[in-house]
Amino acid sequence: MKITLIRHGSTDGNALKRYIGSTDEPLSDLGREQVIAAGVDHSVKTVWVSTLTRTHETARLLFPDAQLIEEKAFDEMNFGAFEGKNYSELQDDCRYTQWVENGCIAPCPDGESREEFCARVCPVFERAVRELMQKGEEQMVMVVHGGTIMAVLERYAVPKKDYFTYSPKNCRGYICTACIDPNGRLILTIDSKWEHN
Repeated sequence: MKITLIRHGSTDGNALKRYIGSTDEPLSDLGREQVIAAGVDHSVKTVWVSTLTRTHETARLLFPDAQLIEEKAFDEMNFGAFEGKNYSELQDDCRYTQWVENGCIAPCPDGESREEFCARVCPVFERAVRELMQKGEEQMVMVVHGGTIMAVLERYAVPKKDYFTYSPKNCRGYICTACIDPNGRLILTIDSKWEHN
């Protein structure tokens, strides 16, 4: 089965390099331009999105004939006290410098850790993929967040690579082939990058 993982178009916060996780920002003018430039695909009938506006807006522009399936587990990581801020605003916050120095793995104050985030995303993704495969579906399209895509690919892509290796730019992503290996594990092979048409 083919799985297409697409990150939403840019928001104002993305352009300012802010941590925009649980914050529900819409697409910016630039973001809409990015998505429109990527082209329209009328063949896709179902798209999985998070509960956040930026994924809905992106999916509706890219796939105007598709039904959107909203899944809260696919929401971006909650950055807690770091939400809405960027490096220059956080560089004097010792909690932030500690978090960065330790690989951005520990829990954000009042937010999620990477482990908690991945544990939220991956089981729901795997269950959805297995259900679609059992139904004989040939593709799954997701318009989600950079973190969601990184969590999925770090867990399931082969050969295994680091979480940040898979960080996509806005309105970019990956096309993968999903299969079940002889041990019953779900694995993804990245076929190509998904980019502007």
